[in-house]
Amino acid sequence: MADERIGFLGLGTMGAAMAGNLARAGFTVTAWNRSPGRGPELDDLGVTRADSPAAVATATDAVVVCVSDTPDVEAVLFGPSGAAEGARDGQLVIDCSTIAPSATRDFAARLAEQGVALVDAPVSGGSEGAQKGTLTIFCGGEPDDVERARPILAAMGKTITHVGPSGSGQAVKAVNQVILAGTYLGVAEGIVLAMKAGLDVAQVVEALGGGAAQSWVLANRSERMRTNHYPLGFKVALHRKDLGIALDMAREMGAELPVAEMAADFETDLVGAGHADDDMSALARVIRERSGLPS
Repeated sequence: MADERIGFLGLGTMGAAMAGNLARAGFTVTAWNRSPGRGPELDDLGVTRADSPAAVATATDAVVVCVSDTPDVEAVLFGPSGAAEGARDGQLVIDCSTIAPSATRDFAARLAEQGVALVDAPVSGGSEGAQKGTLTIFCGGEPDDVERARPILAAMGKTITHVGPSGSGQAVKAVNQVILAGTYLGVAEGIVLAMKAGLDVAQVVEALGGGAAQSWVLANRSERMRTNHYPLGFKVALHRKDLGIALDMAREMGAELPVAEMAADFETDLVGAGHADDDMSALARVIRERSGLPS
């Protein structure tokens, strides 16, 4: 179905790359972004620009949403000139944002009143995964709707898993972000300990990569932690927002997440210190500072 007309709402670091991959896959893409002019490279790929989410929905068969937070999703779907105004019976909305599972279920119910299906499909893999089309995608929704979304998602991601009914994709994304919080902190502590011990950090990382400590974070973010340089992959501020969702879920369900709570506190401090747009490997700044290294 590469000739299907796809709408895309949200052309940030992730969204612009994802919309570009849809166009490269042969989909006819119509896009909108709150701030005009984002993703100029999309023009060369034949992506059409619309002046509102409603106009995007009117011109397309399925609409992908990739914005920052729950209020942003609600605004582009149900606000003035939102996608719901241009949507029609039988249309599909795929939300790749990371928002609260309860909000997803509410949005799905509201769209269903118009005959519009919603698949929550949050992604993992950061800006690199968005650019390469190798994102991991967790899907929640009705099986038929997820299957309809799958060819669209396959243009943006590599691993696509239907994990349950509406909201389940968002719940799995929260679990993902909790695990990442612990992994980043663990790698940061290990790298700082290696530095303080006077070890060759690159050699340590290579050695650990062959054992049980191996991880994507160790392989791809340890050098940033060593050099104290954190170019964007996934913003500290966005991970802090995601941990807020996970911690809210934990409180509702009676789960204790002490490591995630600590990471959230660290990230709050980093945002306050002007590091909101650093890659989340900047968690190492906190460990470095506490250990007497430049931060």
